[in-house]
Amino acid sequence: MSDTAAPTIASTRVVDGRTVPAAGVWTVDPSHSRVAFVARHMMVAKVRGSFSGYSVDLTIGEDPTQSSLSVSIDAATLDTNDEARDGHVKSADFLDVETYPTITFVSTSVEPAKGDDNWAVKGDLTVHGVTKPVALEVELSGVAADPWGNDRAIYEAELEIDREDFGLTWNQPLAGGGVLVGKKVKIELEIESVRQA
Repeated sequence: MSDTAAPTIASTRVVDGRTVPAAGVWTVDPSHSRVAFVARHMMVAKVRGSFSGYSVDLTIGEDPTQSSLSVSIDAATLDTNDEARDGHVKSADFLDVETYPTITFVSTSVEPAKGDDNWAVKGDLTVHGVTKPVALEVELSGVAADPWGNDRAIYEAELEIDREDFGLTWNQPLAGGGVLVGKKVKIELEIESVRQA
């Protein structure tokens, strides 16, 4: 029997009545995370896509409202499961990835939101070279220790934007009325993060 005690994992704490992850730097596990979006096609159908290339910097503060989040997405890694459509969305008609290769979000404030596990993370979103203030709705889904003794925190976040606010104005009218591509785009993040020692 070893005299060395197993390390204590302080994965959560309670601050102002809310359970939050331990303070520190958390890195994203890309194999258990997803950066995705949903847009309307022909007014009724949904087109779903994701980005495979991204990085996330997350620091949880001793005071949770002093936490910070930044996300950088490689726009050229967009995938909607349709090669022709992917090429069009990456073209100058939409994202123009050759001119604007990166989509970024940088937080400016973190505030408690309605619900014990919910937070409003406000920040600056840059798409297509245009920066606008937005607010991510973030939910802490849970915090647990994995079999190797690492603290893991899982978050879900979403945000809806009007793509035309970012200069993505291409469209095509439909014969029966309406347009081919909806203006609203829902951005969805599912992030599994690992606390660094």
